[in-house]
Amino acid sequence: MNQTRIVSVTKELPEYFRYTKDILPLVEFWLSGQEERFTRKVIKIFEGAAVDKRYSIMPPEEVFVATTFEDKNKIYVREAKRMGANVLRNALQKSSWQADSIDYIITVSCTGIMIPSLDAYLINELGMRQDIVRLPVTEMGCAAGVSGLIYAHNFLKSNPGKRIALVSVESPTATFQLNDYSMANMVSAAIFGDGAACVLLSSEEDALGPKIIGGEMYHFKDATQMMGFDLTNHGLKMILDPAVPETITNHFSDIVHPFLEKYGSDIHKVDHLIFHPGGKKIVQTVESLFGALGKNIDDTREVLRLYGNMSSATVLYVLERFLEKDIPTDEQGLILSFGPGFSAQRVLIEW
Repeated sequence: MNQTRIVSVTKELPEYFRYTKDILPLVEFWLSGQEERFTRKVIKIFEGAAVDKRYSIMPPEEVFVATTFEDKNKIYVREAKRMGANVLRNALQKSSWQADSIDYIITVSCTGIMIPSLDAYLINELGMRQDIVRLPVTEMGCAAGVSGLIYAHNFLKSNPGKRIALVSVESPTATFQLNDYSMANMVSAAIFGDGAACVLLSSEEDALGPKIIGGEMYHFKDATQMMGFDLTNHGLKMILDPAVPETITNHFSDIVHPFLEKYGSDIHKVDHLIFHPGGKKIVQTVESLFGALGKNIDDTREVLRLYGNMSSATVLYVLERFLEKDIPTDEQGLILSFGPGFSAQRVLIEW
């Protein structure tokens, strides 16, 4: 069977950013009509979110101004095309690949709506081949970055000598609901940020980088209400169940151990945890589960601190940090993310 190798990971950030401490006055202004106790609670959520800084596709002041779904989506489309083209171009340059050498393009996004999907624009913009295979992944939320890796691996393991570009572009700030004072909206506003990432993968014999040993999805039954978006006249309204961390804990051993066993590994053989930082509570939950096994998720925590949760792109930022390390041959890494469905996606890699 062919081997899938992760050749490189590249990231791209929007031009606007703010430190959380500088966003707090905007939050207070936005909540000026609410009860003082409620405002204090929301400020505490922002201060305790373990996010120091986040980037956005529009100036933060504009995020807190009432605009229509149409207006925000236009900004999303424009910036998705720009960031997507930049990150793909930079990734190709980094790996000395030509745009017309890509056989398959996967684009991942759930924070706006565009048809044709982003991949169609990237093919034109970069002059990619006319017979390139396209796969847009649009409604899998935070789990979709790892879903993209699984789709890429499934294609490459049955197709020798091929190349894939996986491009994730997300802008949760475009989904922020100005008139939604639910806890789900408050928590998501406190943890989310915008960003893009690109992973290049290959099944060529001379490809370098960690190899994917296996990738699988795990579906939680009857849990569709736990995470997602409601499409309203004002845009995409966040659904976020407070029971998510507890649900992950209850399923944790079923998610991790049989998967590793299937690929001839176990948790003691896994040296590196490349975990999607969904938010502070999920990070703490997974840290306590893995910490008991002597593992750390420092890189996951650091990505959350520096960028916030950028939905599907975030775990790819964590993966980039591992690809920049000097990791010994034969060491293994477990890539893990959770998203709407409710689902967990897992990929086992080896250096």
